[in-house]
Amino acid sequence: MRPTLLAAFLFPAMLMAQPAPAAPTPIRPHAELKTGTAVEKLEIVGETSEFKVAAGTRIYAWAKVMGAADTTVTFVFSKGDKISKQELKVPRSPYRTNAYRTFRKGDEGEWTVKLMGDQDAVLGSATFKVDIQ
Repeated sequence: MRPTLLAAFLFPAMLMAQPAPAAPTPIRPHAELKTGTAVEKLEIVGETSEFKVAAGTRIYAWAKVMGAADTTVTFVFSKGDKISKQELKVPRSPYRTNAYRTFRKGDEGEWTVKLMGDQDAVLGSATFKVDIQ
């Protein structure tokens, strides 16, 4: 048999004998978290970690959640004994979502916002400072 004819029969058989690609490794649930003054077109606006704002101003926490489809997440704003929570659904991954807290006189200081997933797992967190003018 000629070498070219032999190659025509062996090449397809070699391709079929290749091992199947491994299944992708599931992504560990996590989130990118940012703070700012607004959310427009699904993106954070005025991103910063130090806010000098008037009383009654909203500060937003924006998150891009990955690896946590069909679940519920909770934004937790906290400073000492002051805690605000907002629960939101995450229908797919990746998914962008946001929450806000309105800051008033007496809310000055260092704040933390955490995005909590299933079984109180911290998916992401950010710290920021608020100065009420």
